[in-house]
Amino acid sequence: MNPSIQNKPPSPVQVLGLPLHLLADYGAWLGDRLRSALSTHVVTLNAEMAMQAEADSQLAAVIHQADLVVPDGAGVVFYLGLRGHRIQRCPGIELAEQVLQQAEIEGWSVFFYGGQPGVAEAAARHWQDRCPGLNLVGVADGYGDATAQRQMVDTLERLHPQLIFVGLGVPRQEFWIQQHRDRCPQSTWIGVGGSFDIWAQVKSRAPLFLRNNNLEWTYRLYQEPWRWRRMLALPQFAWKALRGE
Repeated sequence: MNPSIQNKPPSPVQVLGLPLHLLADYGAWLGDRLRSALSTHVVTLNAEMAMQAEADSQLAAVIHQADLVVPDGAGVVFYLGLRGHRIQRCPGIELAEQVLQQAEIEGWSVFFYGGQPGVAEAAARHWQDRCPGLNLVGVADGYGDATAQRQMVDTLERLHPQLIFVGLGVPRQEFWIQQHRDRCPQSTWIGVGGSFDIWAQVKSRAPLFLRNNNLEWTYRLYQEPWRWRRMLALPQFAWKALRGE
């Protein structure tokens, strides 16, 4: 296949008016983009983010401008299933892990940004143990003051890593990527939410049974009960899905 065709963004379907791209292998598509040095912003869409975007036009605009939007959450899979699209979840953390493993093979440079102090560093050590050949060129937490933030972005521009993982949570990470992606115009930027916490073993993923049955959100609520107000978005999203919105 012609690489220029492969590298074109796939045609999206709609989830509450937001784009979502259906691909057989998201990691392979990103690999083609990385080899072609094409600027790419990846959004991992779930029901909670979709509901946030419905109330926040700026977040919706960023999602519309992303180059790849993947079905991260069970709610999104449910929504599309009601509309005849039989798809599998693509959890953001699993996509990130797939791309990192490929990065070791291809020699792509990687930068981790986000999380509380020490977390991204611990996540980086985890990956350097797991993939000794990974070219991890930099790490920074998300809690620096304005001066530290400017210096970090300058460092990012100087290093120009091919893969930049941003773990600032939704929607902050999406806004941050949109604001700064022109500083590294040949890079792939992926918002990874709380993945650094899991790689750093600060938190754990849900047991496989819950993941396989689209119940990972229940484990997150168990670990972070303060999220219950945000989780109210899930039944609202399900109701909209059933109503055909």
